[in-house]
Amino acid sequence: MKYLFILNDPAYGTERTWNGLRLATNILKKDASAEVSVFLMGDGVSAAKAGQQTPNGYYNLEKMLMVLLANRGRVLLCGTCMDARGLKQEELLSGATRSNLDTLTDLTIAADKVLVF
Repeated sequence: MKYLFILNDPAYGTERTWNGLRLATNILKKDASAEVSVFLMGDGVSAAKAGQQTPNGYYNLEKMLMVLLANRGRVLLCGTCMDARGLKQEELLSGATRSNLDTLTDLTIAADKVLVF
């Protein structure tokens, strides 16, 4: 089954991005045949910024995205949203990719389930 997660909220300040990544990672853990794509939009693109330093005991979205990538997941970012926030490809964690609305459209059409956080 193909899952598409669209995450819109900022990396920190709400728990929507964190919860979306928790679910995406758990799907990959429980279903070896699942295909999971995470598309970060709006303020959600900040979740893929490399070098995040969070307090001890606090979740770290960069680390969560690295786990997702290490377990067959894909992480794509809205290029327009990156530009609006001054975020460059070289500032992203390894494996996260700049993308666009056409790719998001294709992923949406191909997905069996689309989850929006």
